[in-house]
Amino acid sequence: MMRSSADQLGGIALSVVRIVVSFMFVLHGAATLFGVLGGAFGQQGAAAPIGQWPSWWAGLIQFVAGGLVLLGLFTRPAALLCSGAMAYAYFSVHQPRGLFPIQNGGVPAALYSWIFLLIAVLGAGPFALDALRHQLRQPPERVEAHTRER
Repeated sequence: MMRSSADQLGGIALSVVRIVVSFMFVLHGAATLFGVLGGAFGQQGAAAPIGQWPSWWAGLIQFVAGGLVLLGLFTRPAALLCSGAMAYAYFSVHQPRGLFPIQNGGVPAALYSWIFLLIAVLGAGPFALDALRHQLRQPPERVEAHTRER
């Protein structure tokens, strides 16, 4: 079955959004875990103490699960974990400070949560290791037919 150019562009856009958003997410994790890029808690060189709840664990999720989403590997479960972590951050840290994200400083957490939920539902897109794994699992005759359709 031939895919329309709109479908192909949608898949490309999904992959690009996944890569850009997860890259920024991984940077947050690196800052929290390793004290780089401005450090944890906005303190240059500061890293969250190992095992400290919830900051170190959030940094670990951001770095590891965000890295999996970046690579497009096990994307749906990793994106769901990222989404849940950011929803937890929003409701436990930001929401008590005010009703709306613009009032409580929770805009980044809310956006990350919703974007990762979207990725969990839609998948990684065509530029992902998951797509490559899927192609490699297909029988040879299906792979040949799949490449001719493009």
